[in-house]
Amino acid sequence: MIWNAFALALREISRNLTRAFLTVLGIFIGVASIITMVTLGEGATLAVKAQISSLGSNLLTLRPGAGFGSRGTFAGVPSFTEKDAAILGEQIANIAAITPVRTASMSTIHLSNARISTITGTTPVYFQINKWSLAEGRLFDEADLRSGSAVCVIGNTVRLELFGAANPIGAKIRIGRASCEVIGLLATKGQAGMGDQDDTIIMPLSTLQRRLIGKTSPNDINQISISAQDDTDSIALIAEISQLMRQRRNLQSNQDNNFNIFDTRQIAETLGATTQLMTMLLAAVAGVSLLVGGIGIMNIMLVSVTERTHEIGIRLAIGATAREVLLQFLIEAITLSCIGGLLGILLAFILCYALAQVIQVPFNFNAQINLIAFLFSAVVGVLFGYTPARRAARLNPIDALRHE
Repeated sequence: MIWNAFALALREISRNLTRAFLTVLGIFIGVASIITMVTLGEGATLAVKAQISSLGSNLLTLRPGAGFGSRGTFAGVPSFTEKDAAILGEQIANIAAITPVRTASMSTIHLSNARISTITGTTPVYFQINKWSLAEGRLFDEADLRSGSAVCVIGNTVRLELFGAANPIGAKIRIGRASCEVIGLLATKGQAGMGDQDDTIIMPLSTLQRRLIGKTSPNDINQISISAQDDTDSIALIAEISQLMRQRRNLQSNQDNNFNIFDTRQIAETLGATTQLMTMLLAAVAGVSLLVGGIGIMNIMLVSVTERTHEIGIRLAIGATAREVLLQFLIEAITLSCIGGLLGILLAFILCYALAQVIQVPFNFNAQINLIAFLFSAVVGVLFGYTPARRAARLNPIDALRHE
């Protein structure tokens, strides 16, 4: 009986394809919108987490000042010393790696090409903590650090601006008032929330201090990069670091911290949760079109019942039960909804694939989301198809046969 009702439903749909398409248009758009929003939202979440992760492995960044930006820092706050980094590494157990960092913005020149670049002076551990890998050449080592060798490693943006398509390895660039040999080219990382990661020049800390900016005070370290051990409670680790740094900076109990700790893992989780929340809100808004589509199905089915009243009367007169008539129209409504759902999934796949390339997020077409959206479209067919089907089933055969 169900298969017979399904065949009748397909026959009626095929009789007027234009009306059928207009009927399922709301479902079609609703399903496509929901799947597209959720899929792109998940892709955006993955992209955000990947960008934050590219900054470093379980990375904590210790900086002077109460926060980030002009409002987060204040005059007179002392920077850190190299000894601060050494003591943190010695006294806190859950630190896997730690390195002092000194940054400066300086002019860089090669032949006729010049630009302002960010210069980072640090130790070889910095590359491990921040997940830097080589494209060409080599990284500087402990021997370069001890001797203060005039060597540097550059990012891809610096290579393009200063060298174009030429190989920079072995070439000399002028940084400030000193000359430096390029010994390595870093693999591309791309953009992150903090800017272009490839616009960087990294050299031994001793080289930066001796040859470029001088060392007039032990407090010349403006950042300490810390890599936490795997499965470490970052909140507890931050509390330990804060307590030790308060002691080293002679802060009293009634004084606020004059340093801040940036935790990439917590930032990634927060941004991921925010992105997912926004995705769900957008999907809920898109879901309204499914309800609109359901109302459209109900209206068209009511019109269909009116048009086919005589046919319903004949079926009832020759022995069809009210239950069979109800089932016929209900299956017809569900079929329309399911067709709209399948077309919506197809459109969503095309849209997600195209938009993922445009906005540069991972293409992650989740089968579970598709199944839920399809089942929801079927439920809409049941909910909004029941009233017209019930109306058809309750027709009086004699009155139905008299209908013109």
